[in-house]
Amino acid sequence: MTLQQLAYFVALADVRSFTRAADQEGVAQPTLSRQLKALEDELGAPLVNRGRGELTLTPAGEAVLPLARRMLSDMDSARTAVAELVGLRRGRVRVGATPSLCIGVVADVLRVFHEQYPDIHLELSENGSQPLARDLARGQLDVAVLVVPREGLDPSLEITPLMRERLSVASPRSGRPPSSRGSMSLTELSRRSLVMFRKGYDLREVTLQAYADAGVTPKFAVEGGEMDAVLRMVEAGTGMAVVPDLVFAGRPRLRRTVLTPPLYRTVALARRADLAPTQATQAFCDTMLSFISEVSATGGLSADVQVLHRWRDGGAGLARD
Repeated sequence: MTLQQLAYFVALADVRSFTRAADQEGVAQPTLSRQLKALEDELGAPLVNRGRGELTLTPAGEAVLPLARRMLSDMDSARTAVAELVGLRRGRVRVGATPSLCIGVVADVLRVFHEQYPDIHLELSENGSQPLARDLARGQLDVAVLVVPREGLDPSLEITPLMRERLSVASPRSGRPPSSRGSMSLTELSRRSLVMFRKGYDLREVTLQAYADAGVTPKFAVEGGEMDAVLRMVEAGTGMAVVPDLVFAGRPRLRRTVLTPPLYRTVALARRADLAPTQATQAFCDTMLSFISEVSATGGLSADVQVLHRWRDGGAGLARD
């Protein structure tokens, strides 16, 4: 068995076509087919069904796929770590983050990190927390900044809680305040039209769960937007939205109204627990933690954002507040 054979198998599993997999891997289709057959002979079972129609994996293929992904990821991490140590290159960090966190804290952390480590290549992937967690487990990301759901995340991931952030109602500042008190309940909000995020967005799931817990039904003006689109539609007066407090910074056209009782979400830093981070990945984690601590200490975060970890001077470690 070779890593190249595993790479061909993973490519085939991803695109479900011998022709496209061969093109993706830069080899002739007969070469890919021969290598896959050699892998199947070594394992003693077929990995793909070769009948007519869409290519599918056999039960053996389904069992081997996550292991193959992890083996390829571990080899890639080994190459990166050794390259850093011998001075071939400074490294790479594949960062995942939810769209709302990209708009808030992650964009600033990436800027600071790039200023400190200009030779480290940064790759950013925006997605919902559950897809990001899956990509971490598969070895397709090195670290992710995500929202911890109620049911928790994959136990194979190491989770470092960063902050507990309040969610508030965004409305257009050009219109009348939704409440004269500066706060409103979910029952009051249910009488207003919402601009709702697309399916798979953490904020959508948190908002809908809060409505269900309150025993009320949401009313939508528009569904299916990304973060930027939702905020622009709110500014234009299309409807209201439930958003993290951090997104209000630098958006003077939005009015913030707090929810009562308050609604929170927990933001965390996640990576694979079974894989030691490369120097570059560890440097990114250190930068994230120190940045949040510094911004919190200087009053740069909303009073409703609770920092769950602070960075000790000199990188000595973490301490829960």
